[in-house]
Formats: sequence, structure tokens, C-alpha cells
Amino acid sequence: MFKNFFFRILFMIGGIALTQAQIYPSLKIDTLVSQKLSIRALEIDGDKIWYAGDHNQVGYYNNKTHKNEEILVQSDSLKLEFRSLAQNTTSIFVANIGNPAFIFKINKSNLKVEKVYSETNEKVFYDSMKFWNDKEGITIGDPTASCLSVLITRDGGNSWHKITCNQLPIAEEGEAAFAASNTNICSKGDATWIVSGGKKARVFYSPNKGESWSVVDTPIAQGQAMTGIFTADFFNNQIGIIAGGNYEAPNQNFQNKALSIDGGKSWKLIAEASGFGYASCIQFVPETNGSAIVAIGAMGLYYSTNQGASWEQLSQDNTLFTLRFLDKHTAFAAGKNKLIAIVFN
Repeated sequence: MFKNFFFRILFMIGGIALTQAQIYPSLKIDTLVSQKLSIRALEIDGDKIWYAGDHNQVGYYNNKTHKNEEILVQSDSLKLEFRSLAQNTTSIFVANIGNPAFIFKINKSNLKVEKVYSETNEKVFYDSMKFWNDKEGITIGDPTASCLSVLITRDGGNSWHKITCNQLPIAEEGEAAFAASNTNICSKGDATWIVSGGKKARVFYSPNKGESWSVVDTPIAQGQAMTGIFTADFFNNQIGIIAGGNYEAPNQNFQNKALSIDGGKSWKLIAEASGFGYASCIQFVPETNGSAIVAIGAMGLYYSTNQGASWEQLSQDNTLFTLRFLDKHTAFAAGKNKLIAIVFN
């Protein structure tokens, strides 16, 4: 089913001059997929927008043919919820949350599904996945021992190997990750950042695709099970943003967003007590020199033109969980029972 609806929000931003970033006076939103499905992971692959959801469902919407293709990814009779999604040139990869944990490889050409990783542990919970290139990828999850769970593939996703805790920083008690939008991992070239939450909100950094790691503290809200960093994005190797806050206090708009301009070595809170509250996904707008940012979460969709110093609300829709940009004018977002296209006019 397809629905088209338009809404226009006019706002004025004073004292802001952007060379390349366009200030968006209106949005056009098209609903591409509408069904009972919770979607927290997206990947754009040419004309196809791949998504992963609950009820064992993975699929894609073809933005050229306007057709939706769905795949049931199953293991025995288990009910699986997929919140991690990544791709290389030939395949799509998904990981489910909870125990037992699986990674499945889906051939893009014939949609053949193959299970490439299994793990059984009462604490296992994988949150996010990303590929550096066609051969190398990473999946991260909650600790099952004294460190975050980090899986690495070096053979195109055919096999995955868990890094031992002597290769990773030790996790603090109550520190974990959140499967909010498949944006716990950021990478630029060989550099990789992982974000955590719970009793601690930290950023883990690897300069060499997971071979070695360091970790830094952040000023994001922490100390409770549902506080911390839920999402991150890096515009380049230096400019990065993290967001989240307190999931149980969704309107709390302080200690929930921070910016780094030194590659994640240090983080400074921005827009304290203003803008959005709890956020599940934050993304830099392409082709804007790292100035324009969009965030979605409990208070709707927000937009900044000045690296997060101030924010404007563009939509009150609080049912969106994750978002990816195709270009600076077009994004795809998904959440509760829908996948949508957003055109920023």
C-alpha cells in the first residue's frame, strides 16, 4: 500500500550562513511500505532500500519499480527480530537480537539465505553491523564476558570470529550497547568508532579495522540501564556526533547530544536544554561540510544547520527509529509499521 501526504513547516534561522547546506522550508513524505513490522535497520543499495525487522522479515523496496520484496529468514521455528543489517557488493547480512544469535547472508542476486554464524549464551545480544569493504566487516553486541562482543569477518562474511577480551577495553559494570537504529558503529576508511550506553556512555575507537582498540568517556547521560549513547555518525575522520539520552525520560533534552572535532578523542555537549530529547538515530546530511544534521527520536524529526548548536523541529512523528540519506535532498526512514521516503525541498 502506498500513501502520499505532504506537510509544510516554515521556519526562519537567523545568523546562520551555510555555503553548501540548503535550509529546508518544506518536506514531502511518501510512505513506501505500510504493514505490521518494526524496522530499525536500513541499507541503500542503488535503487533498492533494504530493511530488517521483526517477525523474521527482511526485505527491500525498489525505488525504481515501486515494488516491495520480502524474505522470511528462519532458523527452525524461532521468532527472530533483526536490528543489524549490512552489505557488501554481492550480499546482505542480518543479525538478530537475543539468544541464540545468528548472522545470515543473503545473496542479492537470487535471495538465497545462508546461516554464517551462531552463538548461544544467555547474555548474547547483537546490536549493529557494518562492512569496511567487500571482505571485512564488524558486528558488535552486549558483553557476554568482560568486554563488548565484537565479531570480525575477513572473508566477505562467510565466517565470523569473536575478538577475545584481551584485545578490547574492559567493559564497565552495566555497560552495553543499544539496538536502536543500527548506528552504533561508524567507520571512515580504516577508522572505526563504537558507542555504548547503560551505566557508562563511552566511545571505542580502532584505527585499523578492529585490530586494536582504545576508549574515551563522554558527557552523555549515563548511570542507568536505559541511558547513554544510542546513535552516532561521523562526517569525516575528525567531525563526529553522538546522541541518545534517557530512553525512559524521552523529553529530557540535556546531556543527550555531543560533538567531536578531533576524531572522537574528546566530546563536548551541544544544544543543552534545547532541541530534541531522546534520539534513536542521528545522521549528517551529505554535501554540507559537516554542518547539517538530522535526528529522529521520541520528539520527532529535527534539523540543524550549524553542527548541532541549534535545532528546528520538522516533524512530530515519533514512530521513526532509523534514517539514511541517499543524497542531500532525499532520505529514507523507517520505524513502527512503515518505510518512508523524505524529500527535503
